[in-house]
Amino acid sequence: MLLLLLGTHIYFTCRLRVPQRRLGYALKLSLGQADDMGANLSPFSTLATTLAATLGTGNIVGVSAAVALGGPGAVFWCWITGVLGMATSYGECYLSVLFRHTNRDGTYVGGPMYVLRDGLHNKPLGIFYAVCTLLAAFGVGCTTQANSVARAVADIWPVPPHLVGLLLAFLAGIVIIGGVKSIGRLCERTVPAMGFVYLSGCLLLMILYRGVLADACLLILRDAFSFRSAAGGLTGAALQHAVRYGVARGLFTNEAGIGTASIAAAASRTDDPRIQAYVSMTAVFWDTVVMCLLTGIVVVANMLYDPAGTAGVPETGLTAAAFSHLPYAGNAFLTVSLAAFAVTTLIGWSYFGEKATEYLVGKKGIPLYKIAYVAMIYLGSVIPMRLVWESTDFINALMAIPNLLALYCLQKHIRS
Repeated sequence: MLLLLLGTHIYFTCRLRVPQRRLGYALKLSLGQADDMGANLSPFSTLATTLAATLGTGNIVGVSAAVALGGPGAVFWCWITGVLGMATSYGECYLSVLFRHTNRDGTYVGGPMYVLRDGLHNKPLGIFYAVCTLLAAFGVGCTTQANSVARAVADIWPVPPHLVGLLLAFLAGIVIIGGVKSIGRLCERTVPAMGFVYLSGCLLLMILYRGVLADACLLILRDAFSFRSAAGGLTGAALQHAVRYGVARGLFTNEAGIGTASIAAAASRTDDPRIQAYVSMTAVFWDTVVMCLLTGIVVVANMLYDPAGTAGVPETGLTAAAFSHLPYAGNAFLTVSLAAFAVTTLIGWSYFGEKATEYLVGKKGIPLYKIAYVAMIYLGSVIPMRLVWESTDFINALMAIPNLLALYCLQKHIRS
């Protein structure tokens, strides 16, 4: 699956004549402010909703795990995956706008299920994708994020998970029940602010680590292409591990190729698929090219700055070890950031699940879906998560296969 996704990123980067070259234009488009006119979202709101669903523990804890398992070079390969993944995101969002459906109330709905049904003329695959999206929404989008919030809060205050779950279900339920406009408004107001605060923390740490910053960057580049023999005597094992975990982390966090970003893209009020595709492409840029890279640099720099403090740290604890050096309440800052990102991921994924429900049973099923989703928020705060994580990783792989099939078969429709 990693080879399939990475190969797709490379192929469409070449096939679409490197759409990344127009990143400046795409960023300019994405910064257009939303308004409350019309039934659909502005391009900026769709971007914020996409980022709400993708920014999260993968950008913070996941990068730590990638470095621990794959070495400092994993940061480079994670970054490369983001750079190349922008092309795949462009293609799938372009098709989603092109083959979207207009409801009687004037709202737009779309995503890989509509592309599969109306573009590829394969209704069973569309249903299969929608079912997988719904399962993923209840899994990685809902229960795992609620559990992350409960654990993050418990790290700071002695609050029972049951209480956290009830409060979280109530607060998130207010937004979710409000519908797509409510979700869009919340995301466009909170996601940029959260991203700015977290990135400010990373930049502050980079100033603190300025003495070893150049060495950290050189270590990342050197390790990314290292052919040192590992303990098993297999030449190239270090490179293999760096690529394996760096690519895996990059693919997981930005979801390019899985198709979820295109569900939000279809709700845009713009009529030009190219405009929305460029805007949606920037989500991968912010998610992986910027946030994962800065997190990775901070983690590796701290390994050089405080080698004793990172020795024996669990694979998911390297980021926490780095942020512990912030002048004031570094661990609390990271914990609150994790909780905030998890909440927005939870709300963003609720929209994806809602659109999957609408595709499967129509709008009549949405109220029941919202009630079930809010209930699962509470359950996610109190139940063990290991099986859910393993199951949703498998479901994400199942989502990628039909989405990539549609992308390859309908590539002639995509214009850059």
